[in-house]
Amino acid sequence: MAENVKSNKPSFWKGLKAEFKKIIWPSRQDVIRQTILIIVVTIILGVIIKFLDTGIQALLGLIA
Repeated sequence: MAENVKSNKPSFWKGLKAEFKKIIWPSRQDVIRQTILIIVVTIILGVIIKFLDTGIQALLGLIA
């Protein structure tokens, strides 16, 4: 049984290396563009949530 474990390790690393070669990595420009988009969307959603929170607090203030 110990022989099977030893023979599986090299094939695992070879398979892992082969899979990493198949990955298509994004270009630097794509990463920068997507990062900026994520930051902008996060800021927009934060502002929307802030307005909703303020509105709900105002409505609750009228009730209480």
